Amino acid sequence: MYNFGLIGVAGFIAPRHLKAIKDTGNNLLAALDKHDCVGIMDSHFPNADFFVEFERFDRHIDKLKRQGAKIDYVSICTPNYLHDSHIRFALRQGADAICEKPIVLNPWNIDALQEIERETGKKVYTVLQLRLHPAIIELKKKIEEGPKNKVYDIDLTYITSRGRWYGISWKGDTQKSGGVATNIGVHFFDMLTWIFGNVKSNLVHISEPHKAAGFLELEKARVRWFLSVDYNDIPSEIKSKGQRTFRSIAIEGKEIEFSEGFTDLHTNTYKKIIEGKGFGLEEARQSIQTVYSIRNAQVLGLKGNYHPFCTNNL
Repeated sequence: MYNFGLIGVAGFIAPRHLKAIKDTGNNLLAALDKHDCVGIMDSHFPNADFFVEFERFDRHIDKLKRQGAKIDYVSICTPNYLHDSHIRFALRQGADAICEKPIVLNPWNIDALQEIERETGKKVYTVLQLRLHPAIIELKKKIEEGPKNKVYDIDLTYITSRGRWYGISWKGDTQKSGGVATNIGVHFFDMLTWIFGNVKSNLVHISEPHKAAGFLELEKARVRWFLSVDYNDIPSEIKSKGQRTFRSIAIEGKEIEFSEGFTDLHTNTYKKIIEGKGFGLEEARQSIQTVYSIRNAQVLGLKGNYHPFCTNNL
């Protein structure tokens, strides 16, 4: 049994991490969040200590270490811009870090964290759960076994509606979240480059606070992508069903079905990490470079090979 700490326990994604820690037979000793709506802890680790101030959490983790009950892993579920700092904290406390995506906002942050890995002998892991999805694994196998020189045409569409709160929260601040492409798209970009190879060119057609679109040329794919948190971008037939999310990946015009199978992906991620087979900093580099380039690219407008949904924004 391993001992865990968790930073950001009041966040949206934290319950998946709490479940993963419990399902893998491990124990949460302490959690931190500046917000105290953390009743979810009762369903998993009611005896874990909870802190709303980082300084007291830091002191407690240090005390546990000196008492022989050190933290083995720190799970990080905080806003994107804080990941780098909280990973550093974990490593310097002698723990491995398990961090939600995007692991950092900038490629050079990866280099700095790798240096701290070498200094401390500890490891940084990230959650790239789509790589563990059965349908995605099957797709990767199919592409690898397919024609070696074939370049596939792909349309990626992901619209996950958010209310007015989104723009007021840290997620609506590009300096803190990295923008829409980073916040809701990074795991898709990781999945695509994992299957279809490195990025050869990266063009951006739309870059707005609530949506982004562009074109990625990969070694084995041409990808038109559209990402949005704007309900108005949802197709009318989806709205008519009362749904607020639309997700589609079409390869050569054929839809890839992977709407099911997400339930245990975080638990499977934790199992891999505990076995020493988790995804580390280098695995995350390509997707972080991709979203960084998108965030800093010149916006072309509707020129070239753009996603069909872009025309809804004329």
